[in-house]
Amino acid sequence: MRQVNTKVKVNIHPTAVIDPRARIATDVEIGPYAVIGEHVEIGSGCSIGAHAVITGHTRLGINNRIYQFVSLGEAPQDKKYSGEPTRLEIGDHNTIREFCTFNRGTAQDVGVTRLGDHNWMMAYTHLAHDCQVGSHTVFANNAQLAGHVHVGDYAILGGFTAVHQHCRIGAHTITGLGTIVLQDIPPYVRASGNSAQPYGINAEGLRRRGFAAETITGLKRAYRTLYRSGLTLNEATSELERQLAQCPAVQPLLDFLAASTRGIIR
Repeated sequence: MRQVNTKVKVNIHPTAVIDPRARIATDVEIGPYAVIGEHVEIGSGCSIGAHAVITGHTRLGINNRIYQFVSLGEAPQDKKYSGEPTRLEIGDHNTIREFCTFNRGTAQDVGVTRLGDHNWMMAYTHLAHDCQVGSHTVFANNAQLAGHVHVGDYAILGGFTAVHQHCRIGAHTITGLGTIVLQDIPPYVRASGNSAQPYGINAEGLRRRGFAAETITGLKRAYRTLYRSGLTLNEATSELERQLAQCPAVQPLLDFLAASTRGIIR
């Protein structure tokens, strides 16, 4: 390790510590006392804040803004981990605020922790090993994912939301402050509480994303079928299949139910 990587012309503060083998685009900005490891790749347009540490086999796409004191790509907090070359992959146009900690994957899963594009990760959020997070999500302060969690596109996790390992959170969901997630949350659902309970469809979020009024109406009907009809899960699933012709947006809900292994909040 040395203080300045002279093989590339980037805006690097002289106190930054950068391994000469790191691959860094020529326009990347790196702040004071940041530490960049040898297997790190940082794409064009990124900025790395003061005291940030990026290590392990970690790849950042383009135009990511990493704030001060962030830790990316550190070894997973898993006692089974024994030094395998697992990875952390971060897409494009993400904002990662102060004190976020994203760990790389483990050999017991796919070996990679992933964050997609255009995500807004507020201070102190945590992605444990092997988490798979989509795009356009918002994690409010102190939202925490245990290992192996999957989060769909456009999900919003309220502050201090904590998600149990192996849970899945569907696309377009939203959780309230301090929600404890112990089972899967299907797409489109609003959830809150300890443990999380369903409170209707995220209708406002869907409107903001351009969902047609008739589609939202169809999803409300699907929600009532799943949660308010008194049907068993198998019976509700059969009824949802019949609703597909009128509301194709029900298909992601059906796919999610079919893939669930922990069971859904209900």
